Amino acid sequence: MRFAGLIKQSLVDYPGEVAAVIFSRGCNMLCPFCHNGNLIISARQKEQDIDEKQIKDFLQEHKGFLDGVVFSGGEPTLHKKLPDFIEEIKSWGYLVKLDTNGTNPEMLNYLLDARLLDYVAMDIKAPLVLSKYKSASGGRLSPQNFANIRNCVNRLLGESIMVEFRTTAVPALHEAQDIIAISEMLAGAELYSIQQFNPENAWDSGLRNSATFSRQELQDIAGRCARNIQKVRVLTM
Repeated sequence: MRFAGLIKQSLVDYPGEVAAVIFSRGCNMLCPFCHNGNLIISARQKEQDIDEKQIKDFLQEHKGFLDGVVFSGGEPTLHKKLPDFIEEIKSWGYLVKLDTNGTNPEMLNYLLDARLLDYVAMDIKAPLVLSKYKSASGGRLSPQNFANIRNCVNRLLGESIMVEFRTTAVPALHEAQDIIAISEMLAGAELYSIQQFNPENAWDSGLRNSATFSRQELQDIAGRCARNIQKVRVLTM
C-alpha cells in the first residue's frame, strides 16, 4: 500500500477510542471542498510516501496504548492489499475504522463479511442525484461509481457494527434542503454527521474565499434531519 501520512494519536477520529490515523494516497474523486487534496497521486508526491514497515513497526510498539487504527485518505479501498494489512493489525488486538467514499462495494463487502471492520464512516457528498453528486465530487463520477455508492449505502444501513454517514455542508454546492434530503435517504441510520466547510483548506482555490454555514444554521438543519436519523451531530471548525 501507499501511505501518505500518519497521525500517531487522535482522540476525535475514532469516537471513544485512542487511535492512530493512516492516510493512504490516491482518490477516484476530486471534491472541490476536500482538505486532503495533497493525497492525490503525483510523481512529485511519491517521494513523500511513508514506508509500510515504518507504520507497522509503530503500531507494534504502541499495542496496549492505542485502541484503534483509522484508515483514511484519499480512498483506502482503492488499494488491493488493504484487507491483508487490516487482518494483520487486527491480530494485534486493534479496533479498525474505515473512512470511505463508497465507490468500491466489492472491497467494502469483503471487509465486512470477513469481520475486519469495527466502524465505517462513509462520506455522502450530495443527495443521490447523479448531477448533484457529480458536481460535489469534482466531475470524477462515473455512472458505475454512482451505482456503487448506492449499493454501499444500502449495505451499511443494514450493518450491526458502528456506521456513520457524514456530509460536508458547502453553501456553494448545497442548500439546506439538500442536507435534509440526504437524511431522508439515510432514514433509520444510527449516526449522521454534518461537517462545517472550511474554505481555507479547500482543494479548489475558487472555494477558498467562499461562504460557510454558521454553526447555528447547521444546528437548525440538524434539527430537521433528526426526524430521520437516530443521532445527528454538527462538527464545526
